[in-house]
Amino acid sequence: MTDNVKQVIVVNSDLDLSRGKLVSQACHGSLKAFRQSSKNLRSGWTSSGEKKIVLKASMERLKSLESEFEDRSITSVTVRDAGRTEVEPGTLTCIAAGPEKESRLDSVTGELKLIK
Repeated sequence: MTDNVKQVIVVNSDLDLSRGKLVSQACHGSLKAFRQSSKNLRSGWTSSGEKKIVLKASMERLKSLESEFEDRSITSVTVRDAGRTEVEPGTLTCIAAGPEKESRLDSVTGELKLIK
C-alpha cells in the first residue's frame, strides 16, 4: 500500500476513567474494529507494525464521529461498557476505527488531541 495504515481509538473524555479502565476499553475497541475491517487493510496493518493512535473527544463529538465514519465508509465500532465497575451499563466509552489508510482517518480525526 502506498498510504500508511493505522488504527484510531477515540476515548470519551467526559468520563473519569481509571487508566486501567481506559486501556481496557481501548483494547476492546481495537480488537473489535480489527475483526470487522477488510482482509487487505488488516494485512497491510499487521505487516507495517500495527500503528495505533489513542485520542480523546467529548461524548458529543464521539456521536458525530460515529456518523462521519459511516458516511465515509470507514470501518468503526463503538464500545459500550457492561457497567460492572466504574460507569453505568451502556455508557459509550470509545470508538475505534480502522485499520484504514492514515489519510482517510486523519480527514475525520485530525483535529483531536492525543490522550496523555
